[in-house]
Amino acid sequence: MPDTPGEREESLDVIQRELTAFARRARAAAARLHPELPLVSYTLLAHIDDQQGCRATDLAAHYMLDKSTVSRQIGALERLGLVERHPDPADHRIQVLHPTEAGTQALAATQASRRAAYQERLADWTEDDLARFAAYLLRYNTTGDAPHS
Repeated sequence: MPDTPGEREESLDVIQRELTAFARRARAAAARLHPELPLVSYTLLAHIDDQQGCRATDLAAHYMLDKSTVSRQIGALERLGLVERHPDPADHRIQVLHPTEAGTQALAATQASRRAAYQERLADWTEDDLARFAAYLLRYNTTGDAPHS
């Protein structure tokens, strides 16, 4: 545990550097799904798949993105044949985004590849180390969701 302000700053620098490296690997994973697919599009596709369909406005709210950004990313996913729109059965004025079969297959292949890479990278970690790491990531990401005053 860092005891002095200097040690704390050094730890924060390491965290920032390592999270940047982590983000680079995530962008590379998105590129493996499709070379024209930025990380944000990959993330949106994964969320649409996980939710078994959702509206673009839900994506914008969930990821705190501008609606125009989501619209551009969804347009790219549609052009690549990875996402399609269906009318909401309860209100035909609303369009719900769903992954296409190609989108689901591409996402599954990428996720399997990522899981294999994590398994290889973390093979010598103990179950306790993995559980602690997972808990820290959850704690970090949950804290980031808290409103700032």
